[in-house]
Amino acid sequence: MGTSAVILTQKSKYSPEKLLADTVVSVFHADATLYFHNNKYCSEEGEFLYTTLNINNSSFSEKSEQSIIFSVHGINSPSIDFYYHEDLELDSDLSLYQVGHIEDIYGVQKLIFNFIYEYLKLNPDEYFWVTDFDWVYSWEDMQKLKALPYDPDWCYKNPNTK
Repeated sequence: MGTSAVILTQKSKYSPEKLLADTVVSVFHADATLYFHNNKYCSEEGEFLYTTLNINNSSFSEKSEQSIIFSVHGINSPSIDFYYHEDLELDSDLSLYQVGHIEDIYGVQKLIFNFIYEYLKLNPDEYFWVTDFDWVYSWEDMQKLKALPYDPDWCYKNPNTK
């Protein structure tokens, strides 16, 4: 299993529907392709837990070299609880959920860069976290990275280290 990544959002503002809507807009602006087959995974009690989307750098009719599985979790999903403020040097007063799970970032860094740039542009108070590392990317970090020549290892480097 590879390295995963998540979007961190404030609990008080999280809505799976908004994440879905912002994902569609972000994929559109990233010039990527979105495939969504409305499969909802629910708890035994019928509560929505998650759904998955496939984001590609091109259509399936073309040779797609980059593709990610992106999971959108429901408010009652146990997967969204976030406890790593201290590890990531985030304000412990922030009440966050980890949402928008990407299963594996290896080999799809450019697609993720373009998508996350557009997503954080819409949601500048949120963060992108590659779970194997102890830092997050903010909207300001992504703007700085966008102004530089593209680095395929961007997500393995701390944006706060010069």
